[in-house]
Amino acid sequence: MALPSRVRGLRASPWPAGRAADAAVTLAAVLLVTVWTLVAMRYETETAGRALIGWALTAVGCGALYFRRRWPVAVAVVTLLACAAYYPLNVYDGPLMVTFALALYTASAEGRLVPAVALAAATLLAVGFGEAGRSEGHRQVDNVSLAMLAGWLISLVALGRVQHTRAAYLHEVEQRALAAEREQEARARQSATEERLRIARELHDVLGHSISLINVQSSAVLHKLGKGPDPAVALAAAEEALTAVKATSKDALRELRSTLGMLRQADEAAPTSPVPGLDRLDALVARARAAGLDVRTHVEGAPRPLPPPLDLAAYRIVQESLTNVTRHAHACHVSITLGYADDAVRLTIEDDGDGAPDARSTGSGILGMTERARAFGGELTAHNTAEGFRVEARLPLEEHA
Repeated sequence: MALPSRVRGLRASPWPAGRAADAAVTLAAVLLVTVWTLVAMRYETETAGRALIGWALTAVGCGALYFRRRWPVAVAVVTLLACAAYYPLNVYDGPLMVTFALALYTASAEGRLVPAVALAAATLLAVGFGEAGRSEGHRQVDNVSLAMLAGWLISLVALGRVQHTRAAYLHEVEQRALAAEREQEARARQSATEERLRIARELHDVLGHSISLINVQSSAVLHKLGKGPDPAVALAAAEEALTAVKATSKDALRELRSTLGMLRQADEAAPTSPVPGLDRLDALVARARAAGLDVRTHVEGAPRPLPPPLDLAAYRIVQESLTNVTRHAHACHVSITLGYADDAVRLTIEDDGDGAPDARSTGSGILGMTERARAFGGELTAHNTAEGFRVEARLPLEEHA
């Protein structure tokens, strides 16, 4: 998520970051005060000592502006004291007050509102008390000018406060935009992780099941051939095993192409292989029988078409259960029960094997089946029984999930 150009790079400080900006403002103030004072010197005369003091106070007031963002309150106090000493001693009445105005605005804009108000009030009171003791003809600041000074000081503090509020608001907008960008990136990473795990489960189920069956079938025929049977019997056993291996590998390749098709580019053709589902359960059971298992299926309730994602999940759960039986259980008999209810599909796979060794109960197969069930709001349990091992899964139908 890209930040807006007006937001990106803004901070709470009202001034551009960097010493160059501070130096530029200081130089501008020096030029203004110097030129104004030189013009005033053409019409007024001053002793050399007072003129020297005036130029020194001008240098102090203007030079302090360079540090106005680092120490805003201290700079405002220094410029105010410089002005307080400059105007009573100097007859030129140069614009040194500009330095205090900039310092007062900066203090307010940097969030130092209370000190800025206090300095403005102190300035107004000092001018008022200083002029109160003068006679009407000798006053340098009349009532109208005093009122204008009050409005001027209030305006500087108010404008600084507005600038501070605006900068803080833009900074908050920037932080929210950055937080939204981080959240979007986190969601993208989470989506990528979930997709990676989903593809890993598919590959595990497809390759694990088929390779396990091929391994069992090959081991069985090698065991038979190792006993030195009659050549005709050996040839028949080898032919039967190779036929089963061919069928299993063909199914594995078909499902692998279908799975890898999900990774195709957008301009590539979609895979034409159908997504596996419970309608192919008979072929799955046939391959398990070819590996030497006695597999029986039972259907409870009226079978119905299932949503493709849920149908695939049910198929994969049965497939992985048979894979685990083939790999680890040393079982002879497997029972598969499909239960169709109004709100869910139930799967029960039982075998008469050795129970659950660590590789069977804690491996990635059980974890993958559990994740598939939970993805549809369902649940899956796998545990030992008195006769062997049982896997039970409940998959809510889409409209009830």
